Amino acid sequence: MITVENVSKSFASNGNPVPALRDVSVDVQAGSLFGVVGPAGSGKSTLARCIALQERPDRGVVRLDGLNTAALDGRRLREVRRQLGVVGTKPELLAERTVAGNIATPLEQLGVDGPQRKSRVGSLLDLVGLTARAAQKPGDLTAGQLRRVAVAKALAAGPAVLLADDPTSGIAPEEAGAVLAVLDRARAELGTTVLVTTPDASVVRRVCDDVAVLDHGSVVERGHVLDLIAEPGSWTGEAVLPAIETSRAQAAKYDRSADVILIGFASVGALLPEAAGRFDVEVATIGGGITRIGDTPIARFRIGLRGERADAALSWIADRGAHVAQPVRAAVAA
Repeated sequence: MITVENVSKSFASNGNPVPALRDVSVDVQAGSLFGVVGPAGSGKSTLARCIALQERPDRGVVRLDGLNTAALDGRRLREVRRQLGVVGTKPELLAERTVAGNIATPLEQLGVDGPQRKSRVGSLLDLVGLTARAAQKPGDLTAGQLRRVAVAKALAAGPAVLLADDPTSGIAPEEAGAVLAVLDRARAELGTTVLVTTPDASVVRRVCDDVAVLDHGSVVERGHVLDLIAEPGSWTGEAVLPAIETSRAQAAKYDRSADVILIGFASVGALLPEAAGRFDVEVATIGGGITRIGDTPIARFRIGLRGERADAALSWIADRGAHVAQPVRAAVAA
């Protein structure tokens, strides 16, 4: 488990301190895939470097499984750093070595013998989907493949934590999904705790369990993604849920309208039709759409209802676990 307690960090600029982190506190559960999200300059990478023990906070504490890392130095610091794999935005690979050779480098430095190295490298090549590229050089690979090799190299020594700084930057959209899938597999198959920094909310939607949103060095929102999406005004909800576009003409056809968030296969597939039949009302989707957060289907709809028991239908939908915004007489225009 990673615990960041009231961490602040500043850097000098023209002789003056410029805050990068302001009293930041987050908890990253062991075995989770945690996203640190925010625009450029929000402090994401600085927080990742503090957790990776590459920077020391000015104030506050970073704990790894309860260990106060501020007290570490020398040999003990190096030992703890080995438990932290780091993937930067520019993969640090040796151009003259093959893909397999690059992944093997950390194992060679640790003195792991040949047969064990070969077995470990083979497993990691399979994990990142690059077994067929084992004998190729980095110059023969795409940006996305290079990033996957970098992930495999960072995992070679079996770290407990993997920190990936903006892992999809500079990668074509069709390759970004493969990189994120590798990070998810590292968490699922190796039990590695994965922390990802990114400005891209779609990364949160695709792989993250929990998230902390940074703005100007401060945490403005944190929690489990599926919990945050239903909170009114949530940055996470607005960033990852489908947008709602509804015309006044559409809304005017109905007695009631409301915004609903449905989570899970059963809710998305059956809750609205069941409410319509149970209360003898017309329920129509007049805006919004469906997406996925990880493997969980999520819908955000603006629905229109017509019938004498429209209010009862809305109450029933809310009682069954849907998140229902305050019903309005007319949906807003687009």
